[in-house]
Amino acid sequence: MRDGMTDHDGRSVERYPASLDEQTLEDSERLIEMMQRISGHEPTLWNVGTLGFGTYHYQYDSGREGDGHTIGFYPRNGRLTIYLMDGTARHSELLAKLGKHTTTGYCVYIRQLGDVELPVLERIVRESYEFVESKSQAGPIRQILWKAQE
Repeated sequence: MRDGMTDHDGRSVERYPASLDEQTLEDSERLIEMMQRISGHEPTLWNVGTLGFGTYHYQYDSGREGDGHTIGFYPRNGRLTIYLMDGTARHSELLAKLGKHTTTGYCVYIRQLGDVELPVLERIVRESYEFVESKSQAGPIRQILWKAQE
């Protein structure tokens, strides 16, 4: 059971980054500070190591429903995955100015923060957070936002 700061296996947000290399740990601390400032939320540990900030509820016509993190990232040694739940397509102009990265539907992959322009990254994350928050204000989100934007 999730208590907000641990996942279902009992791992804590505080202990998880200790398993990372020095550069990834430093980058993770910067991302935690940024995402916490943007969202106003403490990080929670999701799944196998995603640090999420804020939550939204979704409920699809199929009957599937649940909660997701509004913004978040997954730190692994030598790689950071930043989740934009509204999709990367919405941010294509800013992503072109970001620096060295790759993307998929809702993920931005970065080797280290030194490879990107931090003010651009912060703007992308802020805009993504605000968009998902605005969609969730009317009740459960009824579509996969990043697929709706493709």
